Amino acid sequence: MRAITKGNEPACLTQHRATPNSNYGEYRGNPALRTALVAEQRGLCCYCMNAITADGQKMRIEHWQSQSGFAAQQLVYANLLGACKGGEGGSANQYHCDKLKGDQVLKWNPATPAHAIESRIRYQNNGEIRSNDPQFDSELDTVLGLNISILTNRRQGALEAVLKWWQIKKPNKAQVRSQIAKYDNGVGTLEAFSPVAVWFLKRKLAA
Repeated sequence: MRAITKGNEPACLTQHRATPNSNYGEYRGNPALRTALVAEQRGLCCYCMNAITADGQKMRIEHWQSQSGFAAQQLVYANLLGACKGGEGGSANQYHCDKLKGDQVLKWNPATPAHAIESRIRYQNNGEIRSNDPQFDSELDTVLGLNISILTNRRQGALEAVLKWWQIKKPNKAQVRSQIAKYDNGVGTLEAFSPVAVWFLKRKLAA
């Protein structure tokens, strides 16, 4: 999971919210909203970090606080995230991200700076994502389904690739910083699951 820096909301969302008795169900600006969410998330799902594109057939608009449980938040841009399809159309035991979460409560929001999401998670050698926060650690499985094999395999692959680079290169700190910049130069679309490698390299820098 990667911290998300929210940008400016689409003007059509601002306008719709200003309409008396407005709600998300009547909002017709989803194309603009999808574009904004994908751009600020650098092309990655808000939870699993798989690739997403601003296409209604290829992504979902997630409400961190659900529409049914938190009606006042349904049009608040800080509450809106871009998620992958989460296994939609497949077996229910492979559902993940928003598709599994539905109306369930999730303790931390990757787009809330005060929640410091990147300090709350870690990756294991087998590709699992875990947290030292017991409640959130459980939610990673029960609410988001982030440790199903299709996802752990991708994260494990990212970890193995960066570990191989580390072992061959035996880099100094300047080289590690340079490698981080190759994964993330601050702009544009990120490679799916690349934040896992960045997490590994940042840990090495801090050691």
